[in-house]
Amino acid sequence: MLLKKNIPWTYILGKIKWEITAVALYAIAFGLWHEDLNLHHITIPLSIPAIIGTIISLLLAFRSNQAYDRWWEARIIWGAIVNDSRTLIRQLQAFINDPEFSVDVSRITENFTKRQMFWNYSLGQMLRGQDPLKNADQYLSREDLKFVRNHMHVPNALLMLHNRDLKYMLEEGLLNPFQQVEIDRTITRLCDAMGKCERIKNTVFPTTYSLYINFALYLFIVLLPFGLTEHLGSILVLLVILISASFLLVEKMAIHLQDPFENKATDTPMTTLARNIEKDLREMIRDYEYVKANANQTKVVKDNFYML
Repeated sequence: MLLKKNIPWTYILGKIKWEITAVALYAIAFGLWHEDLNLHHITIPLSIPAIIGTIISLLLAFRSNQAYDRWWEARIIWGAIVNDSRTLIRQLQAFINDPEFSVDVSRITENFTKRQMFWNYSLGQMLRGQDPLKNADQYLSREDLKFVRNHMHVPNALLMLHNRDLKYMLEEGLLNPFQQVEIDRTITRLCDAMGKCERIKNTVFPTTYSLYINFALYLFIVLLPFGLTEHLGSILVLLVILISASFLLVEKMAIHLQDPFENKATDTPMTTLARNIEKDLREMIRDYEYVKANANQTKVVKDNFYML
């Protein structure tokens, strides 16, 4: 997702360029052939397109609200992921005991933390249909990487590794049963958040609803010039294009918002959130070199913004 306040008009209009081109050609043809084809005898009261426009407005309002609800739910879920990721490492650092026998506690904590960093990136990449193992070697140990490569669902495999380490720490006396249960609850919340994201991803918006809106919208566009026959020439063309573009843009906005995990400019900013989580977790494990190196980083992830 590109976090930018001023979105270029070229990008906005590019979303409906083919639809607007077709509407413009239709309006121009209507204006040019109005007299030759005796279209002035075919008049439609402007109230008829106005009624259809009102119906379309109600349908688009409902769709926009439903689409925004899906997008906002996705953002809430990722907000919970941010909180639970911090909680997970904080619990691990607070609960773990440093026994006298030789167990490398710092290594276990660091591997666990880096695995959680990568879990956030992996989940976002999987939801966007990208490679969930991208840059995995930068975060996972050789044994962990070998394990997750044998699984189709990489984020779930990473949570399995979390539980494996919890079991090991319990057996070695690094955690007591109560502490192990508390950390497992946090991992369970992460698993629940992952399932909620997959539910949004795999639940498609009803196709028939889109067909009804498109039918009403194009019927409105076809009838609109007949209701504006008193305005001929460039005025008619301009009015038809502007009115049609307003409806088309609202529909396109709703279409993009309803799928918050499709690598579009309107996506939930999962990469940005995962990067912020990584910065916080590295700070918690005192990886100050990474924190200092990225303190002044202002580059925003574009996620193929201009290629949509």
